[in-house]
Amino acid sequence: MSFKNLFKSGEHSRNLGHFASLVTLASVQGEIKETEARLLRRFAIKLDISDEEVKKVLKTPSKFPINPPNNADERLERMHDIFKIIFADHEINEDEYQLLEMYAIGLGYTEELAAKLIKRSIQIYMGGLNFEDYRYLLNRK
Repeated sequence: MSFKNLFKSGEHSRNLGHFASLVTLASVQGEIKETEARLLRRFAIKLDISDEEVKKVLKTPSKFPINPPNNADERLERMHDIFKIIFADHEINEDEYQLLEMYAIGLGYTEELAAKLIKRSIQIYMGGLNFEDYRYLLNRK
């Protein structure tokens, strides 16, 4: 196996683990809702997950471990993906919150950083921005 193929294989394993985490979060309340299913289909395409792999992950997402990316931007992007799935129904419950904490720590965040990231992200997704943050986001290029 060439080095290039080895790198692609590792990246694909990380993507499968991330997709499985998304599926786990989407199904925490039981059946996956249509809005969540649409997002999962988009993520499967984005993460280069085949239809066959999607079926395997949907059947048993726990078989695919979290394999964290090596850089901070990719970890943050994974957290952003998770929040998009959770807030597909515009709310977050205790089970989803606990899974978020476990996933953030699994990605390599400390408990303290994970708590701050989750708290701030929930404020953002719930529309709880203060005026300074709102202005900053509007003026950002």
